[in-house]
Amino acid sequence: MRILHVVPTYLPATRYGGPIYSVHGLARALSELGHDVQVFTTNVDGSGISKVAVGRPIRVEGVQVWYFPVSWPRRIFRSTELGHALRHMPSCFDVVHLHSVFLWPTWAAAAVCRNAGVPYVLSTRGMMVKELIRLRSRLAKHMWIRLIERSNLECASAIHVTAEIEARELQEFGFALPPIVAIPNGVALPSSAATQTTIGPEIRSLCQRRPLILYLGRINWKKNLIELVRAVREIPHVHLAIVGHDENRHGETVAGAASAVGITDRVTVLPRPIVGIDKDALLAACDVFVLPSLSENFGNAALEAASYGKPIIVSENAGVAGFVRECQCGLVCEPNADGLSRSIAELLEDAERAKLMGERGRAAAVNNYSWSAIALRMSEAYEGIIRNHPRSHDRKSERGFTLMGESNRSAA
Repeated sequence: MRILHVVPTYLPATRYGGPIYSVHGLARALSELGHDVQVFTTNVDGSGISKVAVGRPIRVEGVQVWYFPVSWPRRIFRSTELGHALRHMPSCFDVVHLHSVFLWPTWAAAAVCRNAGVPYVLSTRGMMVKELIRLRSRLAKHMWIRLIERSNLECASAIHVTAEIEARELQEFGFALPPIVAIPNGVALPSSAATQTTIGPEIRSLCQRRPLILYLGRINWKKNLIELVRAVREIPHVHLAIVGHDENRHGETVAGAASAVGITDRVTVLPRPIVGIDKDALLAACDVFVLPSLSENFGNAALEAASYGKPIIVSENAGVAGFVRECQCGLVCEPNADGLSRSIAELLEDAERAKLMGERGRAAAVNNYSWSAIALRMSEAYEGIIRNHPRSHDRKSERGFTLMGESNRSAA
């Protein structure tokens, strides 16, 4: 199959957390299955841009990625050149997979696909949640849904969700939705153990704290980290590490909460992305991994921790809670300080039970959630979508993609 992924931003922009890794993990695994996989994205990386070549394909671990320069308005990831490329892509791909809502690349690509009769799959990535919309940018998002996103969703060939909770949240909008395909994210299996000399000194010091409770991911209000800090206040002698890209300086608020309850010495907030050997070291060193989110379509980091054999605690609002319950590899609790505190204490007080949970989680992650297994499921879903699409047999069979020397045209 010829598969195009359209995503607002991509590696190396790791500040955007799970979706960056999950989209790349899927694209790479699909490529390894023998499919022709390409990615259209922008060069946005926070307030700056990624240091990548634009307007020509770049190989990123076997995936052909096209980066296009961001245009105005930057906030919605609009790119004039990306729009131009999208208008020339219909005959080149069998299926298009869109990975965002409320952003311009999905709007532009969905419109092109509808006009050209190309089947497309839309992944909402946990953003279509009524309560989250109510809490942040409510009026703007309601207008966007009314004018743009509803059509994007209803006209898709399928909606991809990573967990049943995401499907339930989406169905609450009452839209006339196409089939919903539930396929979880995969996990990159642990790398070989790092030596102490290759781990950064800050991470090495943190790994020596015991017992170590770890949160790894974006430091964002939605992650409910203040409640996690309050939970740790009730458990003496543990150390909490909150590590990841800091959005809107929320890390300062979290650190302030630790100071307010008198546990500054037992909480480390490390507000920057941690990757590679340092990330491996943290996951290998922690005693318990916690994901306390108010809402989470899946929860990649929890699955990664499970692959390291760590017992995990997740809020009942996280999509990965289904994995935890099914595999009995941790605990699911309410997203408040009391529920989190009781769950952490329960695991720390029964080391043998925690160890068994970790072993079950590692076996499940390796056997059922490898990217190769997930890509096979997604590939089968694509094949069914293409087969059932009314105009799929009428499209041209041209292979490859070219900008046809018209890169200076403006996007619609």
